[in-house]
Amino acid sequence: MIRFDQVSKRYESGHEAISQLSFEVGDGEMAFVTGHSGAGKSTLLKLLALIERPSHGQIHLDGQNLGKVGRGGIPKLRRRIGMVFQDHRLLMDRTVFDNVELPLVIGGLAPAERAKRVRASLEKVGLLAYERQLPDTLSTGEQQRVGIARAIVARPALLIADEPTGNLDPQLAVEIMGLFAEFQQVGTTVLVASHDLPLIKRMKKRVVVLDHGRLVADVPAQEVL
Repeated sequence: MIRFDQVSKRYESGHEAISQLSFEVGDGEMAFVTGHSGAGKSTLLKLLALIERPSHGQIHLDGQNLGKVGRGGIPKLRRRIGMVFQDHRLLMDRTVFDNVELPLVIGGLAPAERAKRVRASLEKVGLLAYERQLPDTLSTGEQQRVGIARAIVARPALLIADEPTGNLDPQLAVEIMGLFAEFQQVGTTVLVASHDLPLIKRMKKRVVVLDHGRLVADVPAQEVL
């Protein structure tokens, strides 16, 4: 599903966020990307979603060379990716239902199909009863669940998450990671950037470790202790 081939990202300031990075993530696999603050975790995810472009190297997503995707093709690419952020990025003046529905509106689905998918996604994250509430009436953990429902509503092949449990207490963090594992079990490829090592170890999934933008370890799931 994902292949990085000698990928580097250098900013105009001279800072190299990613350096000669090569790794693959299989279709339907769940993996974590970890490392110190500034190791390149967020940049890696931005490169996948074409929020950033690499300075060197090639990135392939489901067989497609992202270097050949022009600006006009970016929205279509992003419809294949569900993105979860630490700060939720919800529209506070729209209901929970409206927030989750937004990707489907952009995708041009019929209203009846949108409603069906939105309610299925909200039920998956345990928030179906909250569909008419505004996000600012919900707890931090519930808002994160709304973000996850929005990310999965279009049934993406790839789900990426940038520090999705950074603002949550330990128990909520475990529940959120459990949701990601459930998505993997139905065939979604999941890539999570996180610095929460105890939680990563608990999940027992593959771990890719970055240090100053370089790959320093790639630990298979069966070797995660």
